[in-house]
Amino acid sequence: MEKDPEKLSGGSDSDRADGELSVDVQNNERASNSPPGGLEPKTATATHDEVPDGGLMAWLQVLGATAILVNTWGLINTYGVFQAFYETELLKSHSSSEISWIGSTQGALLFLVGVLAGPLYDAGYFRHLLVVGLFLIVFGQFMTSLCTTYWQVLLAQGICMGIGMGMTFLPSAAIMSQYFRRHRALALGISSAGSPVAGTIFPIIFSKVQASLGFGWATRVIAFILLAMSVIPIAFMKTRVPPSGKARKIFDFGVLREAPYMFFTIGGFFAFLTLYVPFFYITLYATSHRIASDNFAPYLVTLLNAGSVFGRIIPNAIADRYGCLNLIIICMVSSTVLVFAWLGLENLAGSIVFVLLYGAFSGGVVSLTPSVLAELSPDLRQLGTRMGMGFLISGMAILVGTPIAGAILGNEKNPRWTGTILYAAVGLLVATMLHSTTRYALYRKKGSW
Repeated sequence: MEKDPEKLSGGSDSDRADGELSVDVQNNERASNSPPGGLEPKTATATHDEVPDGGLMAWLQVLGATAILVNTWGLINTYGVFQAFYETELLKSHSSSEISWIGSTQGALLFLVGVLAGPLYDAGYFRHLLVVGLFLIVFGQFMTSLCTTYWQVLLAQGICMGIGMGMTFLPSAAIMSQYFRRHRALALGISSAGSPVAGTIFPIIFSKVQASLGFGWATRVIAFILLAMSVIPIAFMKTRVPPSGKARKIFDFGVLREAPYMFFTIGGFFAFLTLYVPFFYITLYATSHRIASDNFAPYLVTLLNAGSVFGRIIPNAIADRYGCLNLIIICMVSSTVLVFAWLGLENLAGSIVFVLLYGAFSGGVVSLTPSVLAELSPDLRQLGTRMGMGFLISGMAILVGTPIAGAILGNEKNPRWTGTILYAAVGLLVATMLHSTTRYALYRKKGSW
């Protein structure tokens, strides 16, 4: 397999996560003798390359990343309507917890595959990850439209699409550091807005088409949209600088000595363990409490994602000035308070306010996480690997988080909503405390907030 000739490399100032990028390129006489598919990248003579921080090619990467977010987090944010449909129609013989494993597997693999996608990205295989990953997402969505049993849905929607998402999401976030430095958080925020936009539109499409043409065509219509969106990143996205000339490790155990990184990744585990409980269960909550009709309840997921559009852009724009970690803590505190407030929802108006606000602040948590990981990586040449390790922890949390909520909830006839909501709220509270500890550890290290 021929490798991409381009790759990110970063400066080595250990106190600055967004230090200058540099390119280490050396003559490599063995390159022509390397076996196809080998991980050892090509090298050339050393030079220096400034981060453009803008320009047509840089913003085309943002456009491509936006399309990837539509195909990844946009689908994950839509799973609430699939959960409700599966529970009442296609898979009604299965429990809420069993059905939520499909969505949690999809979301978990988006993160878990990052532990392999990160080193491959660092080694120069960006284009290969992009093409194969997007193919798996589209193929899995088409196959889901043909599914009739639980194992088929789990294989197509959970595993196949999840692997494709994992191959594309991390590289789409990491490549921003090649094109942006001062405005990196803003670029990531704009690109991540593709997720809630898709999460706003896809539930409407699914509900309307499913009512008239059935589940199969509702799923296929979304698949055709994903196929069209896949053309954008394949056409425009490419790495700007070549690989650094070093084979990449899957794990960098040096992070075990970095207290800020460890506190943040452990906090990320508790955050993603419970962050998506409202996304998965707000529709079912609204119908079981008779807050909304069966026809309107799926639109609560749409409103969640509508609120998330603002949460993806505004905090990231502010973060470039006031710090990504500071902003993510604010979003975590707000999300925690809102989930506790979920206990008191008794009418439609309150539910609409809740989903709009929670969508905004939870969206900030998701979109700021890659920026914080970049800030906590002093050597950007290892950014893919370190992001992959952080995503591995978060992926394990997503895998078990919503099924645990479903197990606490129990059956539809006698649901235990108080326990489910408190589980989500306490998880976010623990995550907030750990992120705050990260902030204190950085203050001790740098002497500045």
